[in-house]
Amino acid sequence: MKYLLVYALLLGGFCLVFLMGKRSQKHDLIDVFWGLGFVLSAILSWLLGNRSAPASAITLLTFLWGSRLTLYLARRNLGKEEDFRYQAMRLRWKKRFELVMFLRMYLLQFALNALIGFPVVYTNLEASGTPSLLICLGILIWLTGFLFEVIGDEQLRRFKQNPDNKGKLITTGLWAWTRHPNYFGEALLWWGIYLISLSADPGRFWLIFSPMAITLLLLFVSGVPMLEKKYEGRADWEAYKRHTSKFFPLPPRNLP
Repeated sequence: MKYLLVYALLLGGFCLVFLMGKRSQKHDLIDVFWGLGFVLSAILSWLLGNRSAPASAITLLTFLWGSRLTLYLARRNLGKEEDFRYQAMRLRWKKRFELVMFLRMYLLQFALNALIGFPVVYTNLEASGTPSLLICLGILIWLTGFLFEVIGDEQLRRFKQNPDNKGKLITTGLWAWTRHPNYFGEALLWWGIYLISLSADPGRFWLIFSPMAITLLLLFVSGVPMLEKKYEGRADWEAYKRHTSKFFPLPPRNLP
């Protein structure tokens, strides 16, 4: 019953955002809700659960990450024209666009949100335990990923603020070590959350589907491929690709 309540609320949130996006003709609101969805399910499951040390740690970290991401995307998206990805979908799905959008985007993102965030909900509702080495290790990995995401986003924001950089690619800072420091950071912090979920019971190793899902999603489906396709063919982008690691941070390659 507790699981049903958590995921009913989460689904209701996605449905509400769909109605808002339909009314405003701006469906990139779903991007803003992505992080907030994890926050909602984490807080509700924590309130319904046993509030153990692993549960409190995992909920706090999810709240910090999700809230930061929500505010960042809200500042980036609200008050501006709809993201190019959703504009392309409007052209591709002209017939019954709103229905297709709801079924293929909103319900899919609800399912992914529930899947990836399941270790948080499961830990809150089922796990007990005390602080352990796994919690400490998980927090350390989460913090590393969180810093990659925050610093990468901030470096990109400042780069775009400079009028001299209009039309240029950012190739400095963390972006010199990986072409997607924010996506790498997001994947890494979920591996930290996974380790925290194991601190209550190492037998729950099967929860590994969560960090595996977000890593594969960002690397092969919705994150890296969609963004790289946007710049495909540009001379500066092709040069950047030759020198810079795609996902995992590595020293820049000094190629002729």
